[in-house]
Amino acid sequence: MDCRIATHNGVTDLIAPPPPSNRDTVNSATAPLSRPTHAIRGADQALLYSEIVAVPRFTDETLTFLRALKRHNDRDWFNEHRADYDTNVKDRMVEIIGRLAEDFARFAPDQVASPRVSLYRIHRDTRFSADKSPYKTHVAAVFPHRTLTKHGGAGLYFHVSPDEVFVGAGIYAPDPRQLYALRRHVSTNFRRFRTIVESPTFRKAFDPLDGDRLKRPPKGFDADDPAIEYLKLKRLTAGTGKPSTFATGSRFYTSLVRLFEHLTPFVGFLNEPLVRPAKDILEAK
Repeated sequence: MDCRIATHNGVTDLIAPPPPSNRDTVNSATAPLSRPTHAIRGADQALLYSEIVAVPRFTDETLTFLRALKRHNDRDWFNEHRADYDTNVKDRMVEIIGRLAEDFARFAPDQVASPRVSLYRIHRDTRFSADKSPYKTHVAAVFPHRTLTKHGGAGLYFHVSPDEVFVGAGIYAPDPRQLYALRRHVSTNFRRFRTIVESPTFRKAFDPLDGDRLKRPPKGFDADDPAIEYLKLKRLTAGTGKPSTFATGSRFYTSLVRLFEHLTPFVGFLNEPLVRPAKDILEAK
């Protein structure tokens, strides 16, 4: 779809045309921006352009497949419907990951977005699980730090299931050394940490940081540490849940990007002690 570029007083504007009048000609998964003609300046131009060209999102067929997989979680059924999975689930996610790779350059350059790294396999690891269902009933992607392993630091994450869309960030299962480094970093820089996670925007967009926590202060930290309630946490994650239909809406991709923008300072803060050489962490300990 065409758009106009206009320059006024040295400022370049990307002008969005009105949506087409014939709704039947618009593909439901790549609908153009449906709002009045207007101009957006500065950093939002790239995001607006992505909206105008095509809005990547999931479709009703995506949710239909995931619901059916939940009812028929066996290899024979999946193999019979593999083409549906590829077209309506995997390919949709790959398209979204590709678009995020472009937009991350603007606001999250340290996070990796690539199908090879980001896309989780649909197959479950059942080796140590009593549930031997072979497939996950959600599609998920993670966006790790470019210098760390896939789960070796804090990352951005989202998944789509028959029941919900979850958008989040953080580090879910840090090892003891990482957890100590994170706690020390939060304790030492608590004012900056609070500025991120207790800001009105963050609190409005995401659930409070929560999860498994210690009953007593962790070893090496005082009970009167101002950050003690955060230091007791065994993981540092933030996120929000949305209805499953969020993934099929025309505003899905732009809303996802906005949520990731709000989460990026949190991810950046958590990764600061983890990208340092291990010897520095040990010396701090």
